[in-house]
Amino acid sequence: MSVQVDPANIPPPPLASSAVPHSLTEDAFLGGRLRMLQPEKGYRAGIDAVFLAAAIPCVAGETIFEAGIGTGVAALCAIVRNPAIHVTGIEIASRYAMLCEENAKRNGFGHCVRVIHADVKDALRKDLSHLPQHGTFSHAIANPPYFDEGKSTPSPNILKAQAHAFGPEELEIWVKVMHTMVALRGTMTIVHRAETLGKILTAMDGRFGDIRIAPLYAREGTAASRVVVQGIKGSRAPMQLLPGLILHSEHSQFTADAEAVLRDGSAWRLR
Repeated sequence: MSVQVDPANIPPPPLASSAVPHSLTEDAFLGGRLRMLQPEKGYRAGIDAVFLAAAIPCVAGETIFEAGIGTGVAALCAIVRNPAIHVTGIEIASRYAMLCEENAKRNGFGHCVRVIHADVKDALRKDLSHLPQHGTFSHAIANPPYFDEGKSTPSPNILKAQAHAFGPEELEIWVKVMHTMVALRGTMTIVHRAETLGKILTAMDGRFGDIRIAPLYAREGTAASRVVVQGIKGSRAPMQLLPGLILHSEHSQFTADAEAVLRDGSAWRLR
């Protein structure tokens, strides 16, 4: 596992955007190469989405399916690294779906993103013509909600509460959806809380092999706070636990490896 960057694949920063609408913020990602509109109040994507995108082993011409695309941070981070890919995402919240489309256009990647306003579970159905054909994507990714329904205090903001309400059975459904959408030998990559690793591996059992587990540590000597898990559909290769990556130094600044991914657009190779 390594952090790698190819400067030739990093386009220049986007042009100055128009005025930011009320109730939204414009947040910079990848050192300002992306300018993303997000709700001022509600679920807001952060560095987890950037690391998720950095771990996708995609090359030019390939396609990515994202379950719960949100405002498009992970999708567009992947596209910045490789503009010759295409991402199709499903998003249940109409406001986030519209923001994702707007973010893609504002950053000059409107032609690289398709957003479908639907429930992730709908992707398992074969009778909906507006949903993609099963088994047709090179890669599938997800940054699912983090809080189990009933185990945390709901947010008064309906969008944030919707994003964070996640029942115990939901994680398995999302993994099943990604397995359904990705082609044989394609990859699935997911980022989640470290404590849910057991559920993730159980959901992947029998569906994915050659599983790579990459922990994210807040600081050296601490327990992992997040895990990025990646598997290959149809593989029977054994699982590997990777060294992972430390996010912050003892002075609470990002480490050089973290900065390479978060600011420089480096790839975070898991295989």
